Amino acid sequence: MTVQTALQQGSRLLEEGSVPAARLTAEVLLSHALGRERVWLFGHPEEELGEVAWIHYGRSLHERLQGKPTQHITGRQEFYGREFLVTPDVLIPRPETEHVVETALERAPGAQRVADIGCGSGAIAVTLALELPSQVWATDISIAALAVAAENARRLRAGVHLVACDLASALAADSFDLVASNPPYVPLTKRAGLQREVRDWEPAVALFGGSSGTEFYGPLAAEAQRLLRPGGWLVFEIGFRAEETVRGLLAGWSELRVDPDLAGLPRVVSACRRP
Repeated sequence: MTVQTALQQGSRLLEEGSVPAARLTAEVLLSHALGRERVWLFGHPEEELGEVAWIHYGRSLHERLQGKPTQHITGRQEFYGREFLVTPDVLIPRPETEHVVETALERAPGAQRVADIGCGSGAIAVTLALELPSQVWATDISIAALAVAAENARRLRAGVHLVACDLASALAADSFDLVASNPPYVPLTKRAGLQREVRDWEPAVALFGGSSGTEFYGPLAAEAQRLLRPGGWLVFEIGFRAEETVRGLLAGWSELRVDPDLAGLPRVVSACRRP
């Protein structure tokens, strides 16, 4: 079994199983099985697969066909140009969430103290710690998620203080220049219609924001109001139907802005606590 044949067979199996991006998925799973970068496959199509690699690849294909996300099979996901570890205990970092980082860097480039509320894998917290000259605190209610964030911070050499608490209840008031978050915002009423990779494999605590999907925005805004120094910034991700609700909650803030993602959907809210 050569690399080329393995890719052809894997792609066909995934296509027949209605797995999106079948060829790309086969490449990612095969490179993972071989312990190689994906680009290596293209230069070695006639390379023979060893028995162990073939067994590993076959198991990975089977898991993907059962709905297990590719990122949970490989344990990896790229975010803002860096590789993060992921497990079923954390939300898989999405490209859309990179807009939170971009907006935070634009709005608060001189932030000295940053809080990431509901950090999950630590993607936002670690990235901001590496991109800003700041001290970063990251909170989560899930101890398992904090363990993943801690490992990501260690691997990427980011100075992040991790705190187990509900929202930011353990953090001091009036002590931050920037609060960032990707809170749960999927409505529970939409659960049945989610992709099985999301519904069956990602943590519900990181996905669902109550029946309307907006349950966390009010508490998040209140916590940010408490945490931020005057002139500090709140930056967070929203669901595409939440803009009106969020604008109402932040009516007393200044410089309120809602930025779209690449699909043109409202995605990132930023606002300044009035001096």
